[in-house]
Amino acid sequence: MYQILQEKTEVNILKQIKPFHGKLDQILQFKPKIRFLLSKAGFTVKTAENPYEFQEVLKLRHRVFYEELLHKNQENGLDMDEFDFICDHLIVIDEKENRIIGTYRLNSSLFTDYFYSETEFDIKNLKKLPGTKLELGRACIEADYRNGLTITLLWAGLSEYIKKINARYLFGCSSVKTVDTFQIGTVFQFLKERYYSDVSLRVYPIGKFKIGNISSYADFISNVTRSYDPKTAKKLVPSLLNSYLKAGAFICGEPALDKDFQCIDFLTLLDTSSMKETVIKKFDLGS
Repeated sequence: MYQILQEKTEVNILKQIKPFHGKLDQILQFKPKIRFLLSKAGFTVKTAENPYEFQEVLKLRHRVFYEELLHKNQENGLDMDEFDFICDHLIVIDEKENRIIGTYRLNSSLFTDYFYSETEFDIKNLKKLPGTKLELGRACIEADYRNGLTITLLWAGLSEYIKKINARYLFGCSSVKTVDTFQIGTVFQFLKERYYSDVSLRVYPIGKFKIGNISSYADFISNVTRSYDPKTAKKLVPSLLNSYLKAGAFICGEPALDKDFQCIDFLTLLDTSSMKETVIKKFDLGS
């Protein structure tokens, strides 16, 4: 069980922020939309409450997405875009080290009608769905904390957030780390055969994110060549996307190609009202 704690008062947080080139004024004005605190096994799970925690989230994401995955550095040492300022940021804190070690970006239709997914996909079919929708993104964990406990803590925090806003649908871009044409076709065919949404929920990559004739190529790989192996394709599905699929999620169409981050993105959708019972029990989603 998770202990719900009272909110803590932060003192002199602005003094802890180091100057950098970027949107400093916006960072200093950051405030959460939803607040909560959970505690378990020496860790705190909450939404980032102040500019200092917000900046630490952006630093963590830079370490994972730029330094670790792309072997690059942004001048300001932050992974940041315009959506960060309209989102809440779920964080996991190691209380002993006083360190943010995991994060999720949460963008709710309660507060905005503008989503990151729209920069890569036409999602008008999803936006027509009834009820509150919650976009998930920029999930990452510090390298030395990538274990079952941290993932469970993030999902527990996500569960609490879902309950607080009464979210019906979860959606977002789920990345697969490849730009290899054959691998793209292979993993798309594997997911399409098993986890394809109804056509009424179809989304479509837009602009520079389109991959020409990928559906035909995926069918060709599966039906014409002898090189398509579902077992090999399954290994290309990353653990985060796999966890969504196990919970009952679908992919809603062709992947988008993100050249900047050298990956493809699948738009995934999960209806919390039909979430699998094992997931509900594991993360206490029904309480």
